[in-house]
Amino acid sequence: MNPRFSWPDERLIKAAQGGDIGSLTTVVMKSQPHVRKFALSLCASPEDAEDAAQEALIILYRKIGTLRATGALASWMFRIVRNECLRQVRLLVSQRDEAPAEPEAPPARSAEDAVLHGLEVERIAAAIGALPRDQRQVLIMRDLQGLPGRTVATALGLSTAAMKSRLHRARSALRQALEATDRPPGQAADHPVKGDPAP
Repeated sequence: MNPRFSWPDERLIKAAQGGDIGSLTTVVMKSQPHVRKFALSLCASPEDAEDAAQEALIILYRKIGTLRATGALASWMFRIVRNECLRQVRLLVSQRDEAPAEPEAPPARSAEDAVLHGLEVERIAAAIGALPRDQRQVLIMRDLQGLPGRTVATALGLSTAAMKSRLHRARSALRQALEATDRPPGQAADHPVKGDPAP
């Protein structure tokens, strides 16, 4: 690996944790290319990746003292970026779900309904976050952000037919992932339970 893009060494990280501003600034600067690479591989779009990378670098700057092992900087930053990308997906899922279908105000949600809704949003966001990057991108852009198919295809450098094919695979993979989390433990995928009453 090009040394220009190496992670900061332990001595530098310890100095940053000790409050040395110069060392802290260097740690953030040397971590930036790696954090951006993580974000681009995990987030739905370059814009989301930039937001996630910036947020992760801010957390690094403010909370480097909470890093327990200096050798764990890369895995810590990866988790922060992943969590930020998932937060963006959760927000999109929630906004999409909350969009009013009719002009009248929806009935007030009970506390139990709010908790269940939050768990469902979390489950969907986690399933989307686990998709391969190419599928995650097209699904988020088309289904969550509501971008026109032609716009999505152009943004991803695909033909419309290729974009539709990728979107179909993404939707199928997401459906299978969500069905898998719906099944009771030990329930085989090819033997769905039929006739179960709705909860």
